[in-house]
Amino acid sequence: MKNHLKQITSPKTWALPRRGNVFITRPLPSGHPLHGGMPLGVLIRDTLQLAQTMSEVKKILHGKDVLVDGKRRKDPHFLVGLFDTLSFPSLEKHYRMVLDAQGHLALVPIKKEEASLKLGKIVGKSMGRKGQIQYHLHDGRNVASTQPLAVGDSILLSVPGQKIEKALPLKEGAHILIDSGKNAGQMGTLTRLSGKESAYSSPDGDVETVTKYLFVLGEKEPAVTVAEHQKR
Repeated sequence: MKNHLKQITSPKTWALPRRGNVFITRPLPSGHPLHGGMPLGVLIRDTLQLAQTMSEVKKILHGKDVLVDGKRRKDPHFLVGLFDTLSFPSLEKHYRMVLDAQGHLALVPIKKEEASLKLGKIVGKSMGRKGQIQYHLHDGRNVASTQPLAVGDSILLSVPGQKIEKALPLKEGAHILIDSGKNAGQMGTLTRLSGKESAYSSPDGDVETVTKYLFVLGEKEPAVTVAEHQKR
């Protein structure tokens, strides 16, 4: 696999100028799809502007603790995906990857105590050992639990230990994010849940959407910070 891809062909979710550098770092394969995350090196250099070159990025990654979901990462190609947390303990800075209102991936600052919390959407499940259920999440991780949950529900996890702190069921009244489609990045309250089609509230009224595009953020409000100006 090539280490780079042409910037002009990078996913539309990457908020990068289409003109400028011809090539950009290609992320390593991960549980997140390509459009669902950005390379760690690009985030450090271009988004956070903590470095000017990829050589400087590599020095940061090898000389300081850079944590993604509580684990140290050294590879600039590592894919940081939706709702992953990114921490720089030595700088006392912490961020969460979110979708903004335009459907672009963005980093929002969060408090230190939130850096150990992550939202995960259940996209599948299977039976495990000793009566436990293996829940398969949107980021590729598997979480074992005896707690009965449904595909489409979300869970609030502590990372890196993967303890389920809270279950967030997909139901009417829940605060949701649209994670795909033409309305990706919009948030609102789920007003109707009916099979493959659903509806949520917006400033312009109820909006129809596909149920699989729903990502539960919380019961009545997001369980963690998912927007820059969110009050917590």
